[in-house]
Amino acid sequence: MKRIVLTGGGTAGHVTPNIALLPRLRDADYEIFYIGSMDGIEKKLIQSQDIPYYGISSGKLRRYFDLKNFTDPFRVLKGFRQATKLLKELKPDVVFSKGGFVAVPVVVAASRLHIPVVCHESDLTPGLANKLSLPSATKVCCNFPETLQYLPEGKAVLTGCPIRQELREGNRIRALNMTGFTPDKPVLMVMGGSLGAAAVNHAVREALPKLLEHWQIVHLCGKGKLDESLTNIPGYVQYEYIQKELADLFALCDLVISRAGANAICELLALRKPALLIPLPAKASRGDQILNARSFERQGFSMVLEEDELTEESLLSALEHLSEHRQDYLKAMEECPQSDAIDTIMGVLEEVCS
Repeated sequence: MKRIVLTGGGTAGHVTPNIALLPRLRDADYEIFYIGSMDGIEKKLIQSQDIPYYGISSGKLRRYFDLKNFTDPFRVLKGFRQATKLLKELKPDVVFSKGGFVAVPVVVAASRLHIPVVCHESDLTPGLANKLSLPSATKVCCNFPETLQYLPEGKAVLTGCPIRQELREGNRIRALNMTGFTPDKPVLMVMGGSLGAAAVNHAVREALPKLLEHWQIVHLCGKGKLDESLTNIPGYVQYEYIQKELADLFALCDLVISRAGANAICELLALRKPALLIPLPAKASRGDQILNARSFERQGFSMVLEEDELTEESLLSALEHLSEHRQDYLKAMEECPQSDAIDTIMGVLEEVCS
């Protein structure tokens, strides 16, 4: 039985692809362990998967001034020592890192102990944590063809993102019963992430009367962002957040409006859901969502509408175009070469272990 240590944390996006790999790792008889932070989101998500979890000290490396910049390096050094001790005890055949700052000391420690490391970069350009991990990695998997130019030659592998199998097993009938929708009118799903997206929510609600002429709408609006005045409108349902029933809603919907986080849009690609992507603007991020969205636009998977250009008129026009050309987007998605990321990543893991 081979042993693997998974690592990654800080956000759900650094954990859910690891979770997506679990069934295949178990089928391949891997003994699985997880190293994350002491109290990050990854701890709760992984412990529910019945996997041994080990917490280490972690710190964030910031690009801006913060007093914690003077203390966090000591936390990182402590995390490195803890990771080294754990890896010596666990003796894994390989480490798989999904990124986030907690993964850096684990990756570096594994490299020092001559344990093969496979990293995965979700965004089009590597984030700071993965940049620090790259010299220690044996192989680096990525989602976007454009990312290959930013990765060390000989290490980079275009894989796509691992997608949870349960997302492919949704039931349209269950979703119809859940929403109360009719089966003969198309469904638009609006997703802003677990925290929602205020600008997207506002634009959709402003355009709601015209949208409902053509669509039934499932609106995942984010925690605390329900609009009670819209709760009894036929053809429109809103939820703060959906977890268990998300697969059913995906099975029901025809088009999606979404932010452009890498994991989210890779799920849309895997599920063959043409989307209007409204990326988080550069002023509110490092600009990775804009790059992700434009890559999907170039590959013919999605349309892009910048938040600065988001109005009722631009939203309606974009959705009309997306609907009219839906089959073209579906064809491009069907022809995408990296549609089975889990198979490809499993192959990479086997290669570095051999």
